[in-house]
Amino acid sequence: MMPGINPKQMKAAMKKMGMKMEEIENVQKVVVYTSSGNYVFEPAEVVGITMQGQTSYQLSGTPRFEPAKVEIPESDVELVASQTSVSPDAARAALEECNGDIAEAILKLTAIE
Repeated sequence: MMPGINPKQMKAAMKKMGMKMEEIENVQKVVVYTSSGNYVFEPAEVVGITMQGQTSYQLSGTPRFEPAKVEIPESDVELVASQTSVSPDAARAALEECNGDIAEAILKLTAIE
C-alpha cells in the first residue's frame, strides 16, 4: 500500500473504482526468464490487481541475476579442438570462457606466453 494512507480508506476507494487486490500467499520464488539470463526473486511477494476484468500482477522483492549459460554445439568443440590440438574438454572450457566465440577460444588456446 501507499505510505501515509489508511489501508481501509485505500480499499474503499479501490472498491469504488471497481478494483480488486488480492495477495497470492505462500509464494516462495518467482523467476523471470530472459535471453541474457534469469531474474530470481526469492523470497517474493505477488499481488494480483483486477480492474475492468483485466488482472495485472505486482511483484515485490530483491532480485538476483543469473546469467544464461551459453550452449556450445559439439561441432564448435570439435572445430576448436582440431585447430588447436587440444582435448575436447579443453576446447569446451575455452569456448565457455569465451561465451561461445570460436575465434576467441582458438586465440586463447594458441596464445604464446
